[in-house]
Amino acid sequence: MKRSSLTSIVTLITMLVISSCATTRANHSSSTARSSWKVKSVEHGKASWYGIRCNGGTQTASGERLHNHAPTAAHKTLPMGTKVRVTNLNNGKSEVVRINDRGPFIKGRIIDVTEGVAKRLDFFKRGIVRVKVEVLEDDAPESDEA
Repeated sequence: MKRSSLTSIVTLITMLVISSCATTRANHSSSTARSSWKVKSVEHGKASWYGIRCNGGTQTASGERLHNHAPTAAHKTLPMGTKVRVTNLNNGKSEVVRINDRGPFIKGRIIDVTEGVAKRLDFFKRGIVRVKVEVLEDDAPESDEA
């Protein structure tokens, strides 16, 4: 009986250790979980991705440093800091990103997302995908701070 108990204990400990090593997918855009977004406008078109290697440098038009995995994007006309939800129309995956750069400068494309966003939306290898871009507005009640 001692051997059976020891085997059970070792098995239990092994299972606990293995399960503690499991990871969950990180939510790279904490703003995607918000339910207080109001959609101001919608655009449909093509998205592409860019990163440090193809940006010609590491600085964005807003002056921020470009980070390949950040939830940010480039748009030709939206104000810097605007939040948009980008939805891959091929698979329904979406992510909220912040506009911090200008572009894309290729006809027919409406937004450039970072390499990390393209991977999370599952179009990194393809390079270009049809998307819906929803311009978001914070719909949360404002606090009465004086």
